[in-house]
Amino acid sequence: MAIDWNRRTCARKGHVTYAPDDPRLRIRLHAETALGEVWRCLRCGDFVLGEPHGAGPAAEAPLVPRGKVLRDLFVLRFLALERAVRGVFIVLAAVAVWKFSNSQDAVRRLFDEYLDVFRPVFRHFHYDLDHSPVVGTIQKTFGYKHSTLLLVAALLLAYALIEIIEAVGLWYAKRWAEYLTVVATAAFLPLEIYELTEHVSALKIATLVLNVLAVLYIALAKRLFGLRGGRRAFDEERRSASLLEVEESAGAPV
Repeated sequence: MAIDWNRRTCARKGHVTYAPDDPRLRIRLHAETALGEVWRCLRCGDFVLGEPHGAGPAAEAPLVPRGKVLRDLFVLRFLALERAVRGVFIVLAAVAVWKFSNSQDAVRRLFDEYLDVFRPVFRHFHYDLDHSPVVGTIQKTFGYKHSTLLLVAALLLAYALIEIIEAVGLWYAKRWAEYLTVVATAAFLPLEIYELTEHVSALKIATLVLNVLAVLYIALAKRLFGLRGGRRAFDEERRSASLLEVEESAGAPV
């Protein structure tokens, strides 16, 4: 079943009506009923009771997102939430690395104590903790210098900041955020592919697929980098989609 993005949005946010100055256009967007005057919604096209939300020249009618524009906005906000959640987790990881750098020796002693406790238990199940890749990775981190860990924490915070900036910009459908998302996401794709060559997991595959789809969708749908006509074609499409309801309503019977 196809989603009616126009009515879906009007149901959540309400209708948008406008009274143009041109009498010939105005009379086609307006009607009198037994309950009072009604105006045609610029988003969904339904007639709405009450005074119009605005009035003036038709060229100054509000650019109301509708149809494909609303669908694109929904996708962008989904990506914005994903970026925001990722940014929060990266911040938590940066804080954990920073705290670990300040108490590295204490954490190492605590880890060794727990390792001694669990080693016989895992040996009972024929698993050697001393040759475990996870344990080996953790033990390697204990050999890192304090300055190196601080640098890692700083880089993680910088990465988290980029993710959060992307999230805010995508939520408000800012074009600069779309460019930033495409460039930043594409820059990390080689690293994600390299990680898959080291170790394959469902989460890594899902993340890679999501990022590739996000890059392709935003670049093509938003006509970035001159694709599909570039910024001019994008602006014309947006204006046409927003004003189309006024033009279509002009020829609709009242």
